[in-house]
Amino acid sequence: MLEDSSVEAGAKLFAATTLKGKIIYDLHQLPRQSLPDLRDKIMENLVTYRAGPKPIRLMLCVCLANLALQMTDWKDVLPLMVSTLGTDPSTLPCVLDFLRVLPEEVTQGRKINLTESELSIRTRELIEDNALQALELLKQYAQSSPAAAQNPQLFHCITSWMREVPLDAIVNSPLLKIILNGLGNDDSFEAAVECLCALIYETRDVDECMPNIMVLYPEVVGLHSDLAEAASAEDAERYKGYARIFAEAGESWVLLIARLPVDFHNLVTAVLDTAALDKERDAISHTFKFWYDLKQYLTLDKYAPARAQCVPVYSRLVDIMIGHLEYPKPDSGDEKDLFEGDREQEEKFREFRHQMGDVLKDCCEVMGVTDCLRKPYNLINAWVQAYGSQVAANHVPEWQKLEAPLFAVRAMGRMVAPEEDEMLPQLIPLIVSIPDHEKVRFQAVMALGRYTEWTAHHPTTLQPQLQFIMSAFDHGSPDIVRAAALSFRFFCSDCASLLVDHVQPLQQFYAKNLDGLAMTSQEEITEGVAAVIAKVPTAEVYETLKLYCNPVMESIVALANNAKDDKEQKKLADKINLITIFTQWVRPDVPVGSEHPAVKYCIDIFSTLSEIATHFSHSVPVLERVCRCWRSMVLSYQGAMQPLLPALATQLTQGFATSRQGCFLWATGAIVREFSQGDVDVDPNMTAAVFQFYEQQTVTFLRILNDLPPDQLPDLIEDFFRLASDMALYFPNQAITSPLMENVLQAACSSLTLLKEEPLIATLHFLRDLLGYGRNSPPSSNFNGEHSRHDVPDALRNRIKQLILTAGSDMVQRIMTGMMYIFPEGCFADASGVLLELFEIMPEDVALWVQSTVGMLPSGHITPQEAERFLNNIRQRIQSGDIRMIRTILQDFTTSYRRRNVAPREGLGRLEASRFRFSG
Repeated sequence: MLEDSSVEAGAKLFAATTLKGKIIYDLHQLPRQSLPDLRDKIMENLVTYRAGPKPIRLMLCVCLANLALQMTDWKDVLPLMVSTLGTDPSTLPCVLDFLRVLPEEVTQGRKINLTESELSIRTRELIEDNALQALELLKQYAQSSPAAAQNPQLFHCITSWMREVPLDAIVNSPLLKIILNGLGNDDSFEAAVECLCALIYETRDVDECMPNIMVLYPEVVGLHSDLAEAASAEDAERYKGYARIFAEAGESWVLLIARLPVDFHNLVTAVLDTAALDKERDAISHTFKFWYDLKQYLTLDKYAPARAQCVPVYSRLVDIMIGHLEYPKPDSGDEKDLFEGDREQEEKFREFRHQMGDVLKDCCEVMGVTDCLRKPYNLINAWVQAYGSQVAANHVPEWQKLEAPLFAVRAMGRMVAPEEDEMLPQLIPLIVSIPDHEKVRFQAVMALGRYTEWTAHHPTTLQPQLQFIMSAFDHGSPDIVRAAALSFRFFCSDCASLLVDHVQPLQQFYAKNLDGLAMTSQEEITEGVAAVIAKVPTAEVYETLKLYCNPVMESIVALANNAKDDKEQKKLADKINLITIFTQWVRPDVPVGSEHPAVKYCIDIFSTLSEIATHFSHSVPVLERVCRCWRSMVLSYQGAMQPLLPALATQLTQGFATSRQGCFLWATGAIVREFSQGDVDVDPNMTAAVFQFYEQQTVTFLRILNDLPPDQLPDLIEDFFRLASDMALYFPNQAITSPLMENVLQAACSSLTLLKEEPLIATLHFLRDLLGYGRNSPPSSNFNGEHSRHDVPDALRNRIKQLILTAGSDMVQRIMTGMMYIFPEGCFADASGVLLELFEIMPEDVALWVQSTVGMLPSGHITPQEAERFLNNIRQRIQSGDIRMIRTILQDFTTSYRRRNVAPREGLGRLEASRFRFSG
């Protein structure tokens, strides 16, 4: 296809990409003696495509680099390339492309069919041994002609070899001047920026690289005037390029700025101007990390002098950020469409504002909160003086200049201590009196919600703020109503002690507004009022819960009677969640033996929730929310839930058997943890009942797994094995000796065929916890409530060994094949951990099972010598007693096998856009 002139360019690129994939993954299928012919053929094709298309030429170079990596007897790679393609100016682009991709492909060659040792040796031969020669070639080419010195390919090559050569060799050579000159040419500008940024990045170890930094620093600072020129010319691309350079220099040399603030002041000024001059706000984001990094140093005591030097800089930075926070003024004058239909630009601006808010937080830490707050206060006050008298209905002049400082006040909120007494007493009255413009009102409501902790310490300011927030619920803007609900939650939770005497009017407000809100807002105001109820005296909790929750329960019953479709059932589920919120927040401290008022209310509503769960046995959202509510009751009220436990266990057992939904299992888990055998306050008869409850759930789960394959039950499997882990932790004697454990282990082995990470991790965690009892290392720190961590009874340890003999062979095979073929990367540590546990308990048997598994691998995927070396390493570790090293041996073997035989062939049929962005 590559040599057929009738084939279109797209198909040829696909052919070149496919060839790359074959070389990476399947080169071992070719006889070694045929590789020189393949190399020569690729080089012939390179000559054919010397003038392009560039993506095909570059892909052929990638093919050649990967061939060179595996063709270990090809020792003269660079000399051959130069002698073959470097003497003809028309083929020089091929040499440059090859030089560019060689370091990238070699250092990323993790999928190549070489051992780690072979790969290390070949990397040294191709890269380390050739680095200075490659650099010399680039120097010669750069000095060969003015055109060569401005060729983007040159800069790409220098960037690729940057990490492989000593920095001195570049900084103290003509290449540095060539890189800097490249910034003056439009064609090479982007590549030169990339190259210079990479060079600066390599100097991050400032103590080691100080001589190089002293050469680079004046050159970088000298670009300050070019930044200003690009800004005045409104050349956005060049401006962004210079912004990247200054930001990279600032981040790389930030420690030197903290140590030597005077010497490096010009760089800080350049980064500051990068933010100040960015009219389009396209480049300013490059500076954000620098301001954060510098703040991290300046707030350390040892850099206090530098902090004093930089306070004026951060002060100006606050002004710059607030200026950039302003919404645009549309040319059309249409206030309803500030971005004139450009939704992408609008979303970008919203995200960008929050990033600038983070910069304002950095400024607060450097220059102090009070001085930072003074700046938006002055702007708000100036707006009131200038435009306050011009406000009319539906008309707020220059509202952008009011909204931006309000956003700044909101952004700084997290940094303000509750004791601040200088600026907030002046700011809060201004905020609650701002005019009713949608965006200004929204920002004011959100800002007040950030200062509720301060308000709790200044109760005289609560009433006007809360009135301002509550009145916003009647606003016509959905955004303002949502903001009001969020702020209301903060006011109630942080000022609950101040509001506890206002339970009745708060309930009236809650009942009036609840159903008219979006569900997220319903949850937020419910959290708010629940926080207040949590402060009510214990004797009043039951009646107060009835006052607030009974109307919600009536609404739930009404929805249940009419919930015929998925949409209505989702509404029902969401409404049930409001009851859960009350149980999570209202947790009165009740003496043991006394009637618990919250549990009393739970008993009142339990039958209603049970009927709903029974009726909606096929509605996942409803069942999940009912189970979540029950689980919350157990977690919140713990032992006080004992009177309700038998009925709850019955509902969870019947519900799981009927619905087969995992939510009943994680609700079961809460009961297992709360009523475990190690808790001295729990009746032994109750713990026996809890274990019987678990066994019923286990039998149901095993029946389900017998009816359906694991890949149809991933979530259920995850929930069950999390529950099984809890049983191993809290009920080890009963769980391990149970006759059901053999079946549970079989289910675990079946579950190890899944491809989904979460259920796999849950299963592997269960196996690790269980096997821990076999080697005196149980998952609990206090086994059985009385034994030490290393005192597992012999009977229990022997039971574990018996279980391993029954299921161990299957377990080892599933885990090893999973690590070699299907397990997600996040499962490797736990998978190898299970194998290590097995080796610790029964090393000889497990070694035989590993040998059996290796013997089942497909022919050609592993040589007999590799297999024998792997197995011998394991035997030697067993004989020497160094069992823990077996884990590393297993990980190395499975990783190497997977890399060579199973790694995703992502190079096939896919264009690597990042590789071609400068070449297309």
